[in-house]
Amino acid sequence: MKNFQKVIRVQTKGKGLNEITKYIEEVVEASRINSGLCNLFIQHTSASLLIQENADPDVQKDLEYFFGKLVPENDLGYTHTIEGSDDMPSHIRSAITKTSEQIPLNGGKLLLGTWQGIFLWEHRITGNIRQIIIHISGK
Repeated sequence: MKNFQKVIRVQTKGKGLNEITKYIEEVVEASRINSGLCNLFIQHTSASLLIQENADPDVQKDLEYFFGKLVPENDLGYTHTIEGSDDMPSHIRSAITKTSEQIPLNGGKLLLGTWQGIFLWEHRITGNIRQIIIHISGK
């Protein structure tokens, strides 16, 4: 069993989904692991990881719309607002989505479905540099 680990940094432009599939594919290729598992972990509490449709950008817009209704900003009930009105909502969004993903590998490739892509979901209004740990195990 071989292990390979790399940290990537992704600059976001603000709230929304950022497809990172190609960056993950590059790390998988560099690992030279043919068959195994790719684990992703984002080191933040106001952003998340998501596997979602990457063919129609309306899916991303609709997800953002839904989460805007589910977890509104400017709610006067929030007490953790030190970094602004999007502070607590971004933590809630991260808590109800994911900070990690696992994708199987075969033939040195991610086994994603036809319409699936890997996304970093920025929950803050302003852009940030986000770190993702990629750990690949296999043979």
